[in-house]
Amino acid sequence: MTLKPSASDTKARRVLRLIGWNAALIVMGLTLIVVAGEIYFRAKMPFTGEGDSSWYFDPEVGIIRNPNSEIVSTNNLDFWTISRTNSLGFLDREPQPITASDGCRIVVIGDSFVEAKEVDISDKFQVKLEELAAQTLPHLNVTTSAFGLMGTGQINQLPYYDKYARVLDPKLLVFVFHHNDFWDNSPLLSPMISGQHPEHSRFVTALKNEDGTMELRPPDPWHRRIQGLRVSTSWLQKVAEVSHFARWIEAKISLPSKPDPWIIGLRELLKELPAYETLPLEWWPNNFNEAMDVYNKDNLPLFYEENLVFTEFGLDEFKRRADRDDVALVILSTHFIGEGDLAFDRLKAMAEARGIPVISQLDYIIRSGGGGGGLRARTFDTLFTGPSLATAGRPKPCCNTWLRTREYATVGTGHETRLC
Repeated sequence: MTLKPSASDTKARRVLRLIGWNAALIVMGLTLIVVAGEIYFRAKMPFTGEGDSSWYFDPEVGIIRNPNSEIVSTNNLDFWTISRTNSLGFLDREPQPITASDGCRIVVIGDSFVEAKEVDISDKFQVKLEELAAQTLPHLNVTTSAFGLMGTGQINQLPYYDKYARVLDPKLLVFVFHHNDFWDNSPLLSPMISGQHPEHSRFVTALKNEDGTMELRPPDPWHRRIQGLRVSTSWLQKVAEVSHFARWIEAKISLPSKPDPWIIGLRELLKELPAYETLPLEWWPNNFNEAMDVYNKDNLPLFYEENLVFTEFGLDEFKRRADRDDVALVILSTHFIGEGDLAFDRLKAMAEARGIPVISQLDYIIRSGGGGGGLRARTFDTLFTGPSLATAGRPKPCCNTWLRTREYATVGTGHETRLC
């Protein structure tokens, strides 16, 4: 005798069958989205990841990129660039040889905002500056060269002038200041975000003696990172190692405000060292953005106040070199800091005490009708040439820089004849 399923059993089976079909359709739909996304991003992305591991150690300079080497850069979102370093190891054209007819030679020194590996060399600040000068003031015969490397501050960059720029006999030296230079100039602050050991730096650093005097310390050929740092990898990061689509998702959802496992891990290792004993735990940064915002705050702990002397020393050393070589010196602050920011006020006070003019890129963009807060909210823009800064009706920043430099040369100090 065969038992017929009851009405309730039949209904339950229909529901289960319906759920199964819906689940299958969802899985199929998600699979199609993933496959289509992977195909699209493999077609769209020329490559993924960075390719800039070609370095060598120079005992005078520290680590520097290999000359005539290929540098691959991308954020997996909106730029993919392949550039070659010049014969000196910098991402710029070959420096033009000195001739008897030399006019106004401008040298730009800085960090990643000058290196700007995110844009083609033909689109970089110094190239646009030279092109604009040829159009507007051809009689000055302006030529430009740039020496920049990511992760460096003014003290680290001193050998760029000593070894590479000075021989070009520049008339104007522009060093670009970004708010993380307060950190990069200090042998104690820099390890908190870079992971380099405070006693074994890969760059030229400064040492503060017991009597308060400062001296330069050469780069350590045995430079190394903080030992014992372990940073876990998320499942998405693991998938992103093989999937272009996952790389795009990871880049898109990265939040600069969330705790950074790298910086948190460094904190746990560094706070055990005696040099960091005076830093209150609540003042340790949880991510890069928090670190960069420190010098925009009042009532800094003594630890941060004391480390400002390294930036002051960096300015002193650049000023001493400029005076010795009869070179006009200008500071160009990036669009991340400007009038009204405590970080900018601190920089400006240091510069004014030394007679160094400061050009505020952010201030100029705002006064010229460009946006303000939105510029600083961006996670990264290369030195005044990135496409995001040239859109939305904003004035082209590279042109602004030249206009302000010209204003300094003619109106600000009346040095146009001496400069050029």
